[in-house]
Amino acid sequence: MAKRFFLFGFLFAVSANLSAQGDTIIRRSIDEVVVTANRVRTSRNNVPMTVSVIGRGEIEESSESALLPVLSGRVPGMFVTRRGVAGFGVGSSGAGSMTLRGVGVGNELLVLIDGHPQYMGIMGHHMADAYVASDVERVEVIRGPASILYGSNAMGGVINIITRRQETEGWSVNGRVMYGSYNTQKYQAGAGWKGGRFSGLVSVNHDRTDGHRRNPFDGDRKNARFHITNGYAKLGYRLSDRFQAWGDASLASFETQSPGPASDPLFGNVAHILRGVTSATLENTFEKSSGAFKVFYNFGDHKIDDGYSNGGTPSLFHFRSDDHNYGITWYQAFRFFEGNLLTAGLDCKNFGGRARDAFKDNTTPDRIWADTSLYELAGYLVMQQTLFDKLTLNAGIRLENSEQFGSEWIPQAGLAFRPFRHTVLKASVSKGFRSPNIQDLYYLAGWAGHNPDLKPERMNNVELSAGQSLADGRLSAELTWFTSKGSSLIVADWSNGYPPTKYNSGAFKNSGVEFSLNWNVLKNLQFHGNCSFLHMDHIIEYSPEQQLYLSASYRWKKWGASASYHYVKDLHNNVEDLESSVSYGLLDARLSCRPLTWLEVFVKGENLTGRAYQTRFDYPMPGATVFGGISVSRK
Repeated sequence: MAKRFFLFGFLFAVSANLSAQGDTIIRRSIDEVVVTANRVRTSRNNVPMTVSVIGRGEIEESSESALLPVLSGRVPGMFVTRRGVAGFGVGSSGAGSMTLRGVGVGNELLVLIDGHPQYMGIMGHHMADAYVASDVERVEVIRGPASILYGSNAMGGVINIITRRQETEGWSVNGRVMYGSYNTQKYQAGAGWKGGRFSGLVSVNHDRTDGHRRNPFDGDRKNARFHITNGYAKLGYRLSDRFQAWGDASLASFETQSPGPASDPLFGNVAHILRGVTSATLENTFEKSSGAFKVFYNFGDHKIDDGYSNGGTPSLFHFRSDDHNYGITWYQAFRFFEGNLLTAGLDCKNFGGRARDAFKDNTTPDRIWADTSLYELAGYLVMQQTLFDKLTLNAGIRLENSEQFGSEWIPQAGLAFRPFRHTVLKASVSKGFRSPNIQDLYYLAGWAGHNPDLKPERMNNVELSAGQSLADGRLSAELTWFTSKGSSLIVADWSNGYPPTKYNSGAFKNSGVEFSLNWNVLKNLQFHGNCSFLHMDHIIEYSPEQQLYLSASYRWKKWGASASYHYVKDLHNNVEDLESSVSYGLLDARLSCRPLTWLEVFVKGENLTGRAYQTRFDYPMPGATVFGGISVSRK
């Protein structure tokens, strides 16, 4: 570890020296404008948090329909579990769990859609299959606590999915068709229009696959099928030069079948899921002030059969739930004088729903697990001040009030220092927290397992980072060190048998280093690399101790080629034996040709070396897979 620190320090010392000698360097990726870190458009140079941005170009080049696989590897320190060629699924055998710097297994990462929270109202977790890549303009990831702005579940970080808008005048259309291994089919179509004060965008996606797993106890038939249909629409209207209104809605309906563990395959493990998100936003922009008022509503309907193993007995019931998560968000940023930015905001949300076992005989009354909701109300104030065009100070406080646990104060402070024109040094101290969800509090109401007296989980984080730009902005790098300490984690006590009793007694301490590099080697040749090193005092599942991600892309006339390599070392994916670990490397590649300006033909391969690996224990992933397709796009 000492050698790695020395190497990174040497690279930055050389970069800083070269930067001090140059006068014409233009900052690009490090100076990118982001909104997630401060609610309003702000340069990454002026916020103390480390933020990763995945742009539309990277999303399109992946040819992925699901969003989370695009993030895995491209965000330093982030890891996403998978179980098959397509589809994450839900329930006890679902995948799609995310960790960032060793945090997230207990839903401590918050997924946002255009700045408002999106998670299952009862269980509190995100819904991986509902996030569609074609609807996304970019993704901004705060790698560390962001509870001061976004409240609960932002304990370990925030993934803000910023949806697309129709920006150009007139019509635009796009579409894609893909076919590949295991009868995997992907279809996408979209259209947009902008004229005068009005703009609109709609898209539809449909994915399906037979899956790569076969059940030897069921005539060797495939039992890992998945299909999903997503619809998305966004409308905007400019009321005046100062005000603009937006409304959007998305709906995802999917069916997923889990084959279960390879050592004990399942029969009949099928889930039917319906998820919806809708919101309305009024934005304002004045000379010295800007902000927005948003109303959002998320809902879901789940019907799940957990299945049975060979020789087992089919269940007499299926799990049903309907959940909600709705509220309002308001924030306003004021620029009272030069270099000053004061952001004030209010958040109010209600989450919950009804969970039950519905018996298949249609005569036995449902067994109710939970039927309740909770509200949370919060206000926050964040002050940012830039001095001498060199130093930006940032500090703020949030007061969160919950119907269940009362009040929680969340402070944060940090700075960004620019000793040279192209060098940024950052430091921050922040607090994150996660409220107990309905499952933690009441899901086993009437049994010994529930605990309505649970308090929030908490985490304190300290981080330092340095960013450097060189060669007219074509080369940029960032190095980050962090240490995080969690307390009052909600854990299950199985000493008295089933159901387990939950307590606030868990703790962890993680520390690590992250490094990323972007290099535009030539006009048509780009390179990206990042690596992360994580040390955990107590091993946390699905949190690799080391990761390396390398990618390169090249375009020549009508042709384009890209390749990426993702190496994962010491992944602890067996929850029953956390001392064990697995390591693997995955090679992906894509080749495309654009015979016409509006038409692209492509072929892509994943895990081209056919590496045997598992992200979730006893759920083997497919070997080499190949897909081909065409994309059309006209503006």
